[in-house]
Amino acid sequence: MKMIAIGDNVVDCYLDQQLYYPGGNAVNVAVHCKRNGFEECAYIGIFGNDKKADHIRRTLELEQVTYELSRQVFARSGAPGVQLVEGNRVFVAGPKDTAQHIVRLRLMPHDLEYIATFDVCHTSCYSNIEGELGSISKHCDISFDFSTNYSTEYLQAVCPHIRYAFFSGAELPEERLDLLIETCHSLGTAIVGITLGERGALFSRNGERYVQAVKPTTVVDTMGAGDSFIAGFLTSFIKHGHMEQALDYAADRAAVTCTFYGAYGYPHPFETEEAW
Repeated sequence: MKMIAIGDNVVDCYLDQQLYYPGGNAVNVAVHCKRNGFEECAYIGIFGNDKKADHIRRTLELEQVTYELSRQVFARSGAPGVQLVEGNRVFVAGPKDTAQHIVRLRLMPHDLEYIATFDVCHTSCYSNIEGELGSISKHCDISFDFSTNYSTEYLQAVCPHIRYAFFSGAELPEERLDLLIETCHSLGTAIVGITLGERGALFSRNGERYVQAVKPTTVVDTMGAGDSFIAGFLTSFIKHGHMEQALDYAADRAAVTCTFYGAYGYPHPFETEEAW
């Protein structure tokens, strides 16, 4: 099995610890898929040219996630601030002039040829890649994390191109969950998953519903739990094709991620010249 992730990379700056951790939805999913057993995992994104970007690349190398087709620009890395409140991460606005803000990734023919060698491509609403989804979908199944982007216009732009849709929906009422799932299916998305916080997760495969409870765990930090849930689901489902098994495994992986700081570890102290 092979997967590729396209999009954002950041460092999450834990203000109370004065430490930053590598992250970003695309990076997190790629790393966790590799840890879960994908034979090959790759990442394409836009790196800044600072020490934070160096740290992200170093951790990808340690996790055996290749990034050979990524770009680098003269800009600083995305660095959202994070405060922990009883283990739950709360984001604090970071700089707005980062590599992620000022440059949009454009895929070239050789990128698409490379993407075609993978079983699934994961990306998200944070990746500014919506305009490329049509091209990617001709070469590879797409997994897309919408986070809390529920607007009809956005769904209409994205869903026709993707196979897997993931949402964060802890605040949504039941009737809104049903409408969201039905809308995605009507637009061509086969599998729709909504994580519901303490209520677990609700998934639908072509209209057949599945419910997954959360797994008991010792919560240290919830950063990256949703991304590891996605990675766990993709790993198991692509390998076995069973929804219940994939959801159970996804819940296990998310529970493990809650037991350590950062989306996948690797703390680094703030640099004086690069303080958040």
